[in-house]
Amino acid sequence: MSLTTKDGARGAAKTAANPALKKIWITTGVVVVLALLVLAARWWRGTAAGEQFITAYPGHSALPEHAPTGIPAWLGWQHFLNAFFMVLIIRSGWLIRTTTRPKAYWTRNNTGLFKTKTKPKKISLEIWLHLSLDVLWIVNGVVFMVLLFATGAWMRIVPTSWDIVPNAFSAGVQYLSLDWPSENGWLNYNALQVLAYFAIVFLAAPVSAITGLRMSPAWPAKLDKALPMEAARKVHFPAMLFFVGFLVMHVLLVLLTGARANLNHMFAARSDDGWMGVILFAVAVAATAGAWFACKPVVIRALAGMSGKISK
Repeated sequence: MSLTTKDGARGAAKTAANPALKKIWITTGVVVVLALLVLAARWWRGTAAGEQFITAYPGHSALPEHAPTGIPAWLGWQHFLNAFFMVLIIRSGWLIRTTTRPKAYWTRNNTGLFKTKTKPKKISLEIWLHLSLDVLWIVNGVVFMVLLFATGAWMRIVPTSWDIVPNAFSAGVQYLSLDWPSENGWLNYNALQVLAYFAIVFLAAPVSAITGLRMSPAWPAKLDKALPMEAARKVHFPAMLFFVGFLVMHVLLVLLTGARANLNHMFAARSDDGWMGVILFAVAVAATAGAWFACKPVVIRALAGMSGKISK
């Protein structure tokens, strides 16, 4: 082997090793920072100032007097559908991001209710799947919003007092100290939960929907300057990562803070220690997993072919 060849091989090996080494350093740094935060939170909780603060702000803000009690049945199936579509949207979005050369394309049938003057645009099957799921998710979200405000349930996830800020800080310290705040989601979410749900429903969801629409063929050309394509792309992917992070933390906390009671609240609309919520949760996970693995070209092609022409 020549000297040039050896140098090239060493350079390639060094280049390949650098990303792995970088990930190790980042992971180590995150673990160290989390450990320091845990130690700091435990120390502060042990001080007189920390005890007084958590006594004054236990981590829950009081709900308005006329706020509804408990979790209604409609929220159970809404919770499942929102999570179901969200997971599949993430799946289809990742397919778009990782597919370099689509194997097939879809062109909408320009007939019936969806007939337009302009010729329909041809899009890849991956984009068709993503946009179709987006539409279902948005429709379900509109139903959710209507029910949320019609029943007064919005008061459970919208901050109604400024003490949400110190209570959120208190809840965060309690989580970090590994002595978690008392939970009773049937009556009231803690302040961090309220802020997280508010951010998902009223901030992240609209941002994802608008930026996704901007990148779709349905976006009106006359509004291009109002939201440039490049700006939409820069926002849309981080929004997806935010949803992924929320889902992971949400599921972990549900399972670690009284799984049976939490799942009964979320899926069975009941406040007891029965197993109905666990059973419904298992069915929901199975349905979501089945749909995840069903996102194959043969399945997508068959579904897309019902509303348009498939071509290469």
